[in-house]
Amino acid sequence: MRIPLPNTIHMPQKPEITYDDFAKIDIRIGTVVAAEAVPETDRLIKCTIDFGDLGTRTIVSGIRQWKSPEELVGLQLPYVVNLAPRQLCGIESRGMLVAGSFDGTLMLMHPDLKVPPGTPLS
Repeated sequence: MRIPLPNTIHMPQKPEITYDDFAKIDIRIGTVVAAEAVPETDRLIKCTIDFGDLGTRTIVSGIRQWKSPEELVGLQLPYVVNLAPRQLCGIESRGMLVAGSFDGTLMLMHPDLKVPPGTPLS
């Protein structure tokens, strides 16, 4: 059974931030080179992401209700790469997938053309 995402159209706006706050976020395109379900969870997928010159990183995302690990391999997706590491089910996650939702459906964003892993978004 798939669990719907919250309807984000009616969510209240988050507090205003400055341009300088936003400029601190380092978003880069990464290529998913491996993905696997995190055992004993129904939400988490552990991905190995290639960021080119930044190397590879493990990033855990709570999207398994909507995507299988096999569907992710080979995709190029945006990630926040300067987020402090966080432990999720004993796995160190070194970034965060940038994704959205509409009408309870997960939206994965990706470049219109293949780009080198680690390409920054600005």
